[in-house]
Amino acid sequence: MSNLERDPQEVVCAADGTGQPELLTGRAVPLGGPRAMTVTRTLPHVRRRMIGAWCFVDAYGPETAAMRVPPHPHTGLQTVSWLVEGEVLHRDSVGSLRAVQPGQLNLMTAGRGISHSEESAEGGTLHGVQLWVALPERHRGVEPAFEHHADLPVLEGPGYRSRVLMGGPSPATAYTPLIGAEVSVEGRAELPVEPGFEHGLLLLDGAVEQVPEGPLLYLPPGRERIVLEGRGRVLLIGGEPFAEEIVMWWNFVGRSHDDIAAYRKEWMEGSGFGEVRGFDGAPLPAPELPGIRLKPRGRVR
Repeated sequence: MSNLERDPQEVVCAADGTGQPELLTGRAVPLGGPRAMTVTRTLPHVRRRMIGAWCFVDAYGPETAAMRVPPHPHTGLQTVSWLVEGEVLHRDSVGSLRAVQPGQLNLMTAGRGISHSEESAEGGTLHGVQLWVALPERHRGVEPAFEHHADLPVLEGPGYRSRVLMGGPSPATAYTPLIGAEVSVEGRAELPVEPGFEHGLLLLDGAVEQVPEGPLLYLPPGRERIVLEGRGRVLLIGGEPFAEEIVMWWNFVGRSHDDIAAYRKEWMEGSGFGEVRGFDGAPLPAPELPGIRLKPRGRVR
């Protein structure tokens, strides 16, 4: 999924210094056009850019809507498509054509550069989450690639059942230590987690006492378990705190203003992002760069 804001900004974060859980309230972002589907963006947040290498979280639905995101570019990241309800068709410039349904993972590694589109049928219900994972410096120039995983591993324990998207036993390619999972809670559950990871929890449906509807709950490192109570599903993301500074603007992740300017120029004038074949419509033009130089920043400020 693209960041379709007309005037995308760098996100500058402030640390609260408490080491306590934080509620990251999202903001509404329309995905372009007069019949735009609105998503709730909780990462990047004004107080926090990243959770592990996870750098972007858009949640949408459930609503009757049609997703139509024209071809657009990405660099330096992986896109993670996860549905609770509905179906979305992915096309990309390495020749992939794959629909994703609930319980399945579409994972696209942009690396040095890729373009893709996403669309769904008119009149259907859509409910899901789109996420990005920043690639570390040593891997951000890898060749673009796409993976579809229809059969993901499941971990179970008292009161929970967890389908693992990325990290742990998942076959999905990851370039940093991280975890992504959909956790179904029935009653009281104690999830074992990596104490060196920071984590985020987002309620997908139902009611879970510790995770309010809407915001992303941030948990700093130091926990060996997360206690959840209720009946519902939550998205769990986490990873080692990302040590590198990045520049994230529009659909690009780079390390400098000049990186971003070069990516934009290539998308508008060159052919390095390839061509998405089969989409009925024109590619998205890139927004204008801001009048000031973009600065690399860390996960918090």
